[in-house]
Amino acid sequence: MTRIGILTTRPDFFTAADPERDCIPLVAALRERGVEAESLPWRDATTDWGAFDLIVIRSPWDYVLHPTEFDAWLERAGSVTRVLNEPELVRWNMDKRYLVALEAAGIGVVPTTFHDEEGTLLAALDAFPEGAHVVLKPVVGAGSQQTGLFLREDPAALALGREILAGGGVVMLQPEVPELSEGREKALYTIDGAFTHAIAKGALLARGGGLRGGVYQEDPQPVAADEREQDFAEQVLRAVGEVTGLATPLYGRIDMIDSAEHGLVLLEAELFEPTYNLHLVPEVVETFADAILARALAAPGGDAG
Repeated sequence: MTRIGILTTRPDFFTAADPERDCIPLVAALRERGVEAESLPWRDATTDWGAFDLIVIRSPWDYVLHPTEFDAWLERAGSVTRVLNEPELVRWNMDKRYLVALEAAGIGVVPTTFHDEEGTLLAALDAFPEGAHVVLKPVVGAGSQQTGLFLREDPAALALGREILAGGGVVMLQPEVPELSEGREKALYTIDGAFTHAIAKGALLARGGGLRGGVYQEDPQPVAADEREQDFAEQVLRAVGEVTGLATPLYGRIDMIDSAEHGLVLLEAELFEPTYNLHLVPEVVETFADAILARALAAPGGDAG
């Protein structure tokens, strides 16, 4: 019987405000298809990863706290079984400097500068006009950790940059996009490169630093995605393939904003741990499970019987 693992993190990492919503329905749908499936915390040292025909990375959200360990997991698991999305793609996608490569490939992105020392960061902040708002965040991160929206002259902006640098990180600096602060970001989801659904999660960052409401809490709502937006998501995935040389990923989430100043631009391409909000689109569970099973059966030795 085919064995498939759906990779997650330790149960106590999730909260009522930010629960794990994808693994349980995917595991159930795979079991209905005659597959031996289970959720697997990626840091569980007792798991025999080689006993699975396929591991699908879904929500290893504490990887940002253990990046070296996660990289070692990718190497270890990838050497004994098939991992999707591919470890090579995951490593490329973990560091948001991939935006530079996608922009060079013709994808519009929010104007971004990257800083590995305080001097260039300070100069970049000073280049914004007084009264402008900016966003700072690390190039490796998730869940809006160490992310803030500040007036460019606010001492807290530089303080956050120094905090990121002190931890060995690289700082991303972007202008505030008003439409993003208004909650108009859209996340377009794909399975095997085909659009499945779109979600708007609302604005998260509070001006002056921190999160709206004081905690990370998305408000995901299904929304329509027009042809232009769907085409943009496909363009991003094609550019990812051109840049990395890898095949179309099993799954992906393309975060975008339609900005009066910048046009339709990419915020992030989430290619290894995006929430799919399957509780809002239960029909996508079946599509996702079918795609996972097809990939498993395409692997050497795959057998659903």
